Order: sequence, then C-alpha cells, then structure tokens
Amino acid sequence: MQPEPRRDVRIVILGDALVSAAGDPKGMGWVGRVTAKTPSAEPRIDIFALPAPDETTTMLAERWATEVQKRFSADTENRLVIALSNADPAAGISISRSRLNIATIVDEAKRAGIETFLVGPTPHRNPELNNEIEHLASGFEDVANRRAIPFVDCFRPLVEHEGWNQDLADSRHGIPGQVGHGLLAWLVLNRGWYEWLGLPEPE
Repeated sequence: MQPEPRRDVRIVILGDALVSAAGDPKGMGWVGRVTAKTPSAEPRIDIFALPAPDETTTMLAERWATEVQKRFSADTENRLVIALSNADPAAGISISRSRLNIATIVDEAKRAGIETFLVGPTPHRNPELNNEIEHLASGFEDVANRRAIPFVDCFRPLVEHEGWNQDLADSRHGIPGQVGHGLLAWLVLNRGWYEWLGLPEPE
C-alpha cells in the first residue's frame, strides 16, 4: 500500500508594516502569534511574511506576483494571505479602484492555483479617516464574498476597542503594540484560518 504523499504548504503573507512585528515589544506581531498556533509538522506549513510599510493596494498590485514567485514551488501547496492596509483613503485612492486592485490580485492568484485569504484593514488612529476605512473594509469584504474566499473583518471589532485604541494612542507611529497584535491574531485564528488550511481547530 502506497503511503499518502506528504502535504507541504507555503503561505506568503503580504501587507504593510502590520505584517511585521513592528510596535510589538514581544517581537512576534500578529503573524508570529498565528504561526505559533498553526501546526507545522503534519502537514508541513511554512509561513513567509513580506511587509511593505505604508503600502497601498496599487503598490501591492505591482509587487505581489514577483514576491510570491520567489517563495512558491511547483511541488508545494501555495497559499496567499493579503493583510489589507488602511492607507488607500489617505493616498486619495477611490474605493472602486481599491476593490479593483484586490479583485485583480485574487483572480490572478486563482488562475495560478493559489488560494487566497483576506485580512481586512484596521481602524486608523485618526478618527476622521475611519468612515472611509469602514466603507473600504465593506468593499473588500464584498470582493471576498463574490469569490467565496475568507475575509476577516478587523475594522468593526476594533474601531471602538479600548485596548486597540490605547495601543494606537501610545504609539509614535500609529501602529499597535502587544495588545493590538494579539487582538489581530485572535481575529484571524477565529475567523476561518484552520478551515482554510483544512486543519481541525485546536481544542
């Protein structure tokens, strides 16, 4: 009887500075916390986080294919996580253009056999931007729903969250600290992560 082929998974996570551990005194960031809670032996799962600070969806659309080609293999199950930034409104990019940029990436990834998981934009410390960011998050969620791919809403659970807002207020650069990264990791892990990977949820 032939043994079942080993399942090797590579996940590339693209996003802005939040994909790094910037701001987190523990040096883990939300990606490190999610990685720590993701089984890595059977199947083997390797996670590569590729942050680009202050990135808009237009910038992401320009770099995504080159970035993943360097990390993916024809011999692995290749998956893409897009941690969507909240930079587009301040950069003057319309919501329709933002949606189109992400839809194009997701559709191109699908044609290349790459499954995608979207993590929505987070609230900004400037409350005047949050109305547009909420509309942006809804637009991204619609893109995901139309394509039946997972979307994690990070805006609505966090916009009035005391811990999140305190982290942003305490930060010189407007990025979350240990509490904020922990909240993001919890949202990702509890909004379809294990199901997307075909893994049982830990007890």
